[in-house]
Amino acid sequence: MRSTQMRLAIAVTLLALPMCLAAQSNSPANPLHHTYRLIDIGTFGGAQSFVNEQFNGSPSLNNHGDLVGAAETLIPLNQYSNGFPCFPGPNVNHAFRYHAGEVADLGALSPASTNCSNGQSTNEIGDVAGVSENGVVDPVLGINAMHGFIFRDGELVDLGTLGGNISYGGSINTRGQVVGFTTNAIPDPYSFYYALVQGSPNGTQTRGYVWQNGGMQDLGTLGGPDGNAFFVNEGGQISGAAYTNSTPNQTTGVPTVDPFLWQNGRMLDLGTLGGAFGTPDAMNNRGQVVGPSNLAGDQTFHPFLWDGHELLDLGTLGGDNGEALAISDAGEVVGKADLPDQTHDAFLWSGGVMTDLGSFPGYPCTRANHINGQRQIVGNTSDCEHALRAVLWEHGQPGVDLNELIPPDSPLLLTDAVEINDRGEIAGAGVPAGCQPQDADTCGHAYLLIPNGDCDSNCEQRIADSERAALSAPANIKRTVPQTPAERARGTMRQRYHLPGQPAAPRG
Repeated sequence: MRSTQMRLAIAVTLLALPMCLAAQSNSPANPLHHTYRLIDIGTFGGAQSFVNEQFNGSPSLNNHGDLVGAAETLIPLNQYSNGFPCFPGPNVNHAFRYHAGEVADLGALSPASTNCSNGQSTNEIGDVAGVSENGVVDPVLGINAMHGFIFRDGELVDLGTLGGNISYGGSINTRGQVVGFTTNAIPDPYSFYYALVQGSPNGTQTRGYVWQNGGMQDLGTLGGPDGNAFFVNEGGQISGAAYTNSTPNQTTGVPTVDPFLWQNGRMLDLGTLGGAFGTPDAMNNRGQVVGPSNLAGDQTFHPFLWDGHELLDLGTLGGDNGEALAISDAGEVVGKADLPDQTHDAFLWSGGVMTDLGSFPGYPCTRANHINGQRQIVGNTSDCEHALRAVLWEHGQPGVDLNELIPPDSPLLLTDAVEINDRGEIAGAGVPAGCQPQDADTCGHAYLLIPNGDCDSNCEQRIADSERAALSAPANIKRTVPQTPAERARGTMRQRYHLPGQPAAPRG
């Protein structure tokens, strides 16, 4: 363990020398950490708000401090409300954008008074991509259809579809290119949207698209009927997943799903680590792609990295499974990986070495959600099922509970840190008084942390006291029943879109 920590410390010194020099002592002049100003995004009258867990490639937080997501209103859902953009209920959500100190309600496609919407990602000039109900009932599901949108120049623009009833705007770059998925009119019992996400065998084909200059282009597939585009980078490269054939596998119950990279009008099959299911979780501006892939037999899955030439198995921390969740433009990867006892820890993968970022006393599992260009990493501690405390790792030091870096009288307990930009601003989820951490999906609030000072000796002492207090707390490990490969394939797709009422992999 000491040699691993030494390698990490050397790497940090080489890649971020000014930051490490600033952290050589624990005096106020050389702080290990910063303190933060907390912005509670609040709601539009309802109980909850949230930012979407899409990681890099479709950021909810840009480098100018703009943050997007969804917040609950006081308008009740109705019998036609679609749980996809209306998560989690019981009231209508509207997309929000935090910009220049103000939270704006972006509304929804007409009729905005009753339609749900969700802001999925933003680019560096403040445009927003998202999804909204459109007030038209989808005849397949008998609930409201939804369309992707782009918010630009103060209005929502409907992106339309490729002939079906559904589209979704997921990722946007500064060129104004939006990618996501849409349906056409061709029947398909294994539709990515209808079968995997909504559980219906009566849907139509799902296709990944890129929208630009007012039009939508079908990206095609890898040989099967369906595809889905997840991320677009600043160079216009697109990553997603697609069926390679039309024959369902005995293990997953659906045709083989491979991750792809689309560039220069061509779709490149990135393959898998031997199994029948792989999907991207993130992509950087160099076209490197990371995510989880099943191994041969589809009983376990490992984090992968497409480095531009080959698909690499990043391994685990001694257990069965792992997932790569984010990648920096320097090619450093973070995520979570199982230990021999099948709990999981956050990891940093750099230069061919996976480093265990460790766990917190009283919390048996950790997860790293995002990494910025300064190698600051954010994530959470958990009971291995529910995120319980937001965490920051920086300067090669052990993780710190972000609650120790905000004022003690803050209105939120920070349960998860989802994203960190290159200015060190952090977005995530927290719970107000009376809301339990495990209930963050129904009563939690989105937040933004803005660095506003150095963590002095009193602040560092607070961190140390918190760590000592946690040593006496028993670890409450949630042992979940392992999912079958078919359940995991469906759960992975449902989890990506924050869909309620459907089984999905644990978010801890």
